[in-house]
Amino acid sequence: MRQIVFDTETTGLDPAEGHRLVELAGVEVINRTLTGRHLHLYVNPGRDSDPEALAVHGLTTEFLSDYPAFEQVAPQVLEFIKGAEVIIHNAPFDLKFMDAEFARCGLQNFTSYCEKVTDSLVFARELHPGKRNNLDALCERYGISNAHRTLHGALLDSELLADVWLAMTRGQESLMMNAYDDGAGDDNQAVRFGSVDFSVLPIVRATEQELQEHQQYLEALAKANGEPALWSRLTD
Repeated sequence: MRQIVFDTETTGLDPAEGHRLVELAGVEVINRTLTGRHLHLYVNPGRDSDPEALAVHGLTTEFLSDYPAFEQVAPQVLEFIKGAEVIIHNAPFDLKFMDAEFARCGLQNFTSYCEKVTDSLVFARELHPGKRNNLDALCERYGISNAHRTLHGALLDSELLADVWLAMTRGQESLMMNAYDDGAGDDNQAVRFGSVDFSVLPIVRATEQELQEHQQYLEALAKANGEPALWSRLTD
């Protein structure tokens, strides 16, 4: 399963008013593991950023003047997102800018090139109704440090969102028990497992650091849910 956690920065709020991308980034996740592969591009928008947008990302017209226009980097973007599930926080905002930039290049909409787009903000609101679910709030809720985030940046935000997404979706992985047939249907489709000699399996014990990280995760989970995690109650 290949996923790209994606973010953009822009000159303003609406591409219909002539606003453009100034930065985009994505980090790759395969089978719930960050691979270290990422895409990070600054883009010359050919215009100034609104003061409000500039205060958010700090990317000046002078700085961006040394970078290529979006048309020149579009092939890199397509290659990176192709066939992946793309995860975006507040996806409609980023998608309207990506679609506008793609249209200028004579390309189809963003969603035409990826497997699907998942809005992590919608997911977070369903998971934590009535709570703040912006990226900073989610980092705090799941114990992810964002102390170095003084300005918004597409790469930093996509890296933080990747950590948040993996934390929010823990326990979503398919369990081996799901592979068994429920007794209905064609027996030939059932997954069968042979016997296992457990006496030859090595015992791998958690390190002190892993135990500490596990405890921190349980504390963050308890804080988010307002009660101790089931694991804590079972081990008390």
